[in-house]
Amino acid sequence: MYKRLNKNNTAVHHNYNHINVHPIDGALGAEIEGVDISQPLDGEVISEIRKAFLDHLVIFFRDQNLTPQQQLAFAENFGQAMKYPQLKGLPECPLVTAVIKLEHERVNFGGVWHSDTTYLEHPPMASLLYAVEVPPKGGDTLFANQYLAYETLSEDLKTQLTGLVGVSNSTKPEVAKTREDRLRDDGVEVKVLHATHPVARTHPETGRKSLYVNNAHTTQIEGWTEEESRSLLIQLFEHQVKPEFTSRFSWGQGSLAFWDNRCAQHNPVNDYHGFRRIMHRVTLAGDKPC
Repeated sequence: MYKRLNKNNTAVHHNYNHINVHPIDGALGAEIEGVDISQPLDGEVISEIRKAFLDHLVIFFRDQNLTPQQQLAFAENFGQAMKYPQLKGLPECPLVTAVIKLEHERVNFGGVWHSDTTYLEHPPMASLLYAVEVPPKGGDTLFANQYLAYETLSEDLKTQLTGLVGVSNSTKPEVAKTREDRLRDDGVEVKVLHATHPVARTHPETGRKSLYVNNAHTTQIEGWTEEESRSLLIQLFEHQVKPEFTSRFSWGQGSLAFWDNRCAQHNPVNDYHGFRRIMHRVTLAGDKPC
């Protein structure tokens, strides 16, 4: 059993019979112990893992030994795997994508605060990232709770955001520079993708509202010019990653992170130049935000 505080700061107790859940920070994130995710799992274990995922927004498993096929099989207990836009998957398992930074590279993939691929009409529900090889130090990932980001806004600002729609683009300069070289190396044509989503979305499973703009992909408010949008978006970008909304995960070889793109952002820290980092990623399909 563990105890946490809900948004009203009252204690909530959850019992787990098959897994151990250890929250790592006040804002979000929990480590899960007592399960070997390389093996087939029964329905009760899957249900408890999903409960922990929804409660904590990102959950972590350490010291796992996964083939790409086993990672994919674990992921598909929770949703339908989808191809990551524009990137090639592994030859032996095309729905698993390698995320690599090599020793000589200075820029890391996705190295800015973001929610994954919001430039898609149906952005992913979740992502699962598995550490194949990690640097001897550095390479942590930061996560930010977008429920808290929304809930701590003033009531006047929440009212202002009601009905506003954000425009997301796949080639916004803040993130394109971290990805386009990799696409070209893979022989993939860089396409411009864009979509529109509510600035504040409602989670389809929990019913809670979260901020759903991000510095990597959101370019403007629909119906506003980029210049008109800039002040509000900068205010939101800065607010949604305040330290009190975040947690930090230090990877080890065999670690897996499973995060909810509908209510969490992440940012891989680029502080391990001269070392190689190899991760395998599975993306789970999501719905149209509303």
